[in-house]
Amino acid sequence: MSEGDRYREAGVDIEKGNLFVERIKSLVKSTHNSSVLGNIGGFSGMMSLNTSHYSQPVLVSSTDGVGTKLKIAFLMEKHDTVGIDLVAMCVNDIVVTGAKPLFMLDYLATGVLRVETAADIVKGVAEGCRQAGCALIGGETAEMPGFYPPGEYDLAGFAVGVVDRDDIVDGSRVAVGSALIGLASNGLHSNGYSLVRRIVFEEQKLSIDSRVPDLPRSVGEELLEPTKIYVESLLNLRRDFYLDAMAHITGGGILENLPRVLPGSCRAVLKRGSWDIPPIFHFLKNAGKLGEREMLRTFNSGLGMILVVPAHQADGVRERLLALHQPAWIVGEVKERKAGQSAVEID
Repeated sequence: MSEGDRYREAGVDIEKGNLFVERIKSLVKSTHNSSVLGNIGGFSGMMSLNTSHYSQPVLVSSTDGVGTKLKIAFLMEKHDTVGIDLVAMCVNDIVVTGAKPLFMLDYLATGVLRVETAADIVKGVAEGCRQAGCALIGGETAEMPGFYPPGEYDLAGFAVGVVDRDDIVDGSRVAVGSALIGLASNGLHSNGYSLVRRIVFEEQKLSIDSRVPDLPRSVGEELLEPTKIYVESLLNLRRDFYLDAMAHITGGGILENLPRVLPGSCRAVLKRGSWDIPPIFHFLKNAGKLGEREMLRTFNSGLGMILVVPAHQADGVRERLLALHQPAWIVGEVKERKAGQSAVEID
């Protein structure tokens, strides 16, 4: 047996790993700018921090994964969009502080490395980084024989952004009378998939190729729609409008995420029917026999981001978003919160 065969026999192929790195170099490089130092293949990623635009630069970081949405990718054997989900879940959390995402690193773990599949995954990560205006400067690919079922993998990531201390958006200026503006989601994004899979595949006995009257596409296509990245739109708004707060609507839905940016003295009152809810949510509500509260606490229900803005700027903010091809609605307002009242109400 030649040198290196024992490790390959145990399930780890170093040469395949090297081939994968060569395969993705152009994808990674396509996200780089003049601030990125070094090349892929080193022990770490490097990026120079130009502080000339910031009097007191603050680094903002976020880490996340794609979750059980990956199960849909496995079923469909389609892996070139989950990387967009990964980037979105990290950079959307960063931009709500007012920060501009700078760079991203990803972590891919699998039982046996499949070069084509892994390259498709990184293709999605690179696309997500381009949408977010950040650089993919490194990552890790772990081949772990016996740890993951054949054909499956896990995907996680880490992103860093920067904002001037005086420009941090933290919700401290939210006041009674402020307007709530909801930005349309692409659908489910990357949350609630454990419940979704139970409803769709176990209870309804559907397959990824199933077509149902409520949905314009196949079940699999609807469920795999990538998460919307809001960075470009929100940074554009920040040039001309004051945003009191921004809430990324992820796990926990509207009911759990919007209160995170509200002072204890304030409550958000959303107007029922003020925004468009994509068909996938109506389908899940009916098929799963879910109540309104459970829907709003599990899913984004059509709003991937909610902004709190001064009331007099609400129309202007919405018009700007529409000009940026980002559907948005004025969905409610901030009111005084008294003892015993919920932080979020639907009126």
